[in-house]
Amino acid sequence: MLELDHIEVCHGLATALWDVSLKMAAGELVCVVGPNGAGKTTLIEAIAGLNRITAGTLSMDGASLNKLARNRFCDQGIAIVPEGRRLLTTMSVQENLELGSYRAAARVHRQASLERVLALFPVLKMRLAAPAGTLSGGQQQMVAIGRALMAQPRLLLLDEPSLGLAPSIVLEMFKAIRDINESGVAVLLVEQNVAMALEIAARAYVLEEGRIIAEGTPEKLLTEPHIRRAYLGEA
Repeated sequence: MLELDHIEVCHGLATALWDVSLKMAAGELVCVVGPNGAGKTTLIEAIAGLNRITAGTLSMDGASLNKLARNRFCDQGIAIVPEGRRLLTTMSVQENLELGSYRAAARVHRQASLERVLALFPVLKMRLAAPAGTLSGGQQQMVAIGRALMAQPRLLLLDEPSLGLAPSIVLEMFKAIRDINESGVAVLLVEQNVAMALEIAARAYVLEEGRIIAEGTPEKLLTEPHIRRAYLGEA
């Protein structure tokens, strides 16, 4: 489904990603973990078309996306939930959700998609008319995920969905991510909560200083002392 083949991404003259390769199959849940500044957001934004790659190949279903216009990535079935949510806070929850279905192909399914989002996040049913900025952080994250689902993606990109949320809400958020994946949507999860991410992922990549330093199943990665020390706090 998705393949990154030795890609490089630069911010100005600074190289942010070096020789990164990653693969995902349709319907798979994969996580990318690593410390702050490792390049995780740069990576996920490159896959969404927000950062241009300067070397290597980004492809979807075997077709290169290297020269695809940024506004066409959504047509490939890719949707992103950015770090910080980036909602339009003075607009209503429903208006924010409906922004996700702006494509003609998604617009015709808008009502069904909305019902799907409200089934996933029932708490939003009573807040549809409320300005998005009046919601709690957890509810705003639900809106951000729901907005992406309104586009009917085949691949959902999640950038730090648990950031700043209370532990009880984090558990709810990860359950929702698992449910989304089980519905058939492939999920690429970028997350600092390593233990939770590895618990739900089928495979994982570890990104440090712009490079992939390890990959494999969660079980495999958890046998590596460096991973356990650096990300699980074990001595």
